[in-house]
Amino acid sequence: MTLRFFTPGRASGRIARIAVLFATVLCAAQAQAKDVVTIGIGTQNTTTNTVTGGVVIKELGLLDKYLPKTGKYANIDFKVDWQNFTSGPPVTNGMMANKIQIGMMGDYPLLINGANGQQSKGNETQLVAVIAYNAFGAGNGVVVNKDSPYYQLSDLKGKNVSVPFGSAAHGMLLQAMQARGWSDDYWNLVSQSPEIGTSNLQEKKIDGHADFVPFGELLPYRGFARKIFDGAETRIPTFHGIVVRKDFGDKFPEVVVAYIRALMDADDWVRKNPKLAAEKIAQWTKIEKEVVYIFLGPDGIHTLDPTIKPLLVNAIKTDYDVLQKLGKVKTLNVDSWVDESYLRTAFRQRGLDYDAQKRSLANYDIQGKDPVCARAVTSPKNAGEIWIAGGDIVPLSSPLCTFMGIKKYQEAGKKIAVAYLFDHGLGIKVFADRAFYAVNGSGAGMDVVPFLLKKDAEASAAKAGGTVATYEQVLAKMEK
Repeated sequence: MTLRFFTPGRASGRIARIAVLFATVLCAAQAQAKDVVTIGIGTQNTTTNTVTGGVVIKELGLLDKYLPKTGKYANIDFKVDWQNFTSGPPVTNGMMANKIQIGMMGDYPLLINGANGQQSKGNETQLVAVIAYNAFGAGNGVVVNKDSPYYQLSDLKGKNVSVPFGSAAHGMLLQAMQARGWSDDYWNLVSQSPEIGTSNLQEKKIDGHADFVPFGELLPYRGFARKIFDGAETRIPTFHGIVVRKDFGDKFPEVVVAYIRALMDADDWVRKNPKLAAEKIAQWTKIEKEVVYIFLGPDGIHTLDPTIKPLLVNAIKTDYDVLQKLGKVKTLNVDSWVDESYLRTAFRQRGLDYDAQKRSLANYDIQGKDPVCARAVTSPKNAGEIWIAGGDIVPLSSPLCTFMGIKKYQEAGKKIAVAYLFDHGLGIKVFADRAFYAVNGSGAGMDVVPFLLKKDAEASAAKAGGTVATYEQVLAKMEK
């Protein structure tokens, strides 16, 4: 018989190992016990004025910084499910099916979203923030093929016009028709997605195509289209905003606040270095950087601002009236649908005054010294910018100085990627080589007034006794 004697050191070591093993198993069990909460976020990456609510947050990892991890959230693991779409209606479908909890879309799809939610108990949504807006309606537009003989909306009477039905651009067309007293059969209106409408316009299978951001600028920039109507002509604000399922917001209010803080960080990132932001967003979305910049750069077509301003709420009510007259929308109580509480909390956490920002309509401005005319930029909406290919974006103090700069840089062998000016009537940023000009004189004493639309340039030229010129014709006059 072999006698085994009790060895205190050996036994205590065994006990210690068992204790460690037990603790490990317990921790693993606790980790496995964590609830996984999926946050479905419906984005529109190619809709440029929504990128700070979607792809920028995703690519820069901004949301994780603010997602709550303590208190009642200690045993929750959040999984973000980014779902990208090309328009708003599919986002609403996902929200009604509870596959998307946070979604973004334009004004008309937003009100459809709100109405559908209010009429479907348990699927209510709330408008909790704005991503970007234009106070006069710019961003939506109607384009024709560049070789088309059509230059204004009335030229399309009896023609084939496409638009994504249910989109902000569709709403713009309906507003324009009602304002002019045109009947539903004024033109042959068909529903086509941006991709199909773009292809058909390029192949001249349709006469006109109405679309939302960025297509009214993107298609002319790509060289085969010309804009003949801009949403700014309606003088009714347009915006893209954020809607949240009410049940999700009620259960996880800190998550909604976290998302809004990430949105605000994304806005700050764009404004801090708009050239870099445009380049990065172009990589992520495949929308050219020059087009991104015209919307989100300084004095861009859209203003990045999350606050829900009274003029935007009033615009939604106007939009609702348009659709209600046509029997295209369910009942919506706009005032109960809007919820600013999450925004107010996010602003308070950042030490910012929500009400002060809510009152402001300011964008961030073009700044700097004009190196061509050797003076500071003091009137941003009369300024210009030249983006030198592979180089900097140069600020110019006036349209004439911008053309002088284009001529100067070209003579120095530099390629101009794009030049920007501002429409004298609509006040929106335009591509200089796609604009029309009312011109008086020639050379260094020339008066150059830019317009997006030919009819506006013609009216201005007639009033001032000048002539209408294209970009190339203005450059030619610079030689004289």
